Amino acid sequence: MTNAAGASAAAPISMPVEIQLATDTDTPDIATIESWATGALAAVPAAPERRPAADGELCVRVVDDDESRSLNATYRGVDKPTNVLSFPAGIHLPDALLWGDVVICAPVVRREAVEQGKRYEDHFAHMVVHGVLHLFGYDHETSADAGVMERLEQEILDRFGIGDPYGEG
Repeated sequence: MTNAAGASAAAPISMPVEIQLATDTDTPDIATIESWATGALAAVPAAPERRPAADGELCVRVVDDDESRSLNATYRGVDKPTNVLSFPAGIHLPDALLWGDVVICAPVVRREAVEQGKRYEDHFAHMVVHGVLHLFGYDHETSADAGVMERLEQEILDRFGIGDPYGEG
């Protein structure tokens, strides 16, 4: 890339999705988890007040029950493990953008998949997408907000051949 004077200009830095595995529970492979997170980033609609989601970095940390319980108790006041937690950062550095962290509890996701009759990998993908969308302010506090978030989740998951997590198939 060159600027108007013909000198080389620095290309924007593409920040990675970092995957941290801190669990004894089997998980989908790192490349697959990364692709779900990257797919969610690419699908977040652009907002005029921020850089595109795909320009930033995030971390997906996969944990066991104890770490999830501790984080959930500390940050939400709920003393039990949960399927996914999101910690938005929104830190803008000159050459980098950190969106935040998504923490997924593999044992909870596995138990939920069994209880709900879903494939473990499909449910895991849903939790990755769900957590990433929370980093961008999507939530499900009202039925209208839930509808918006669920439609976007369905669109993203469909790109991976994963059916509607809220309905039949």
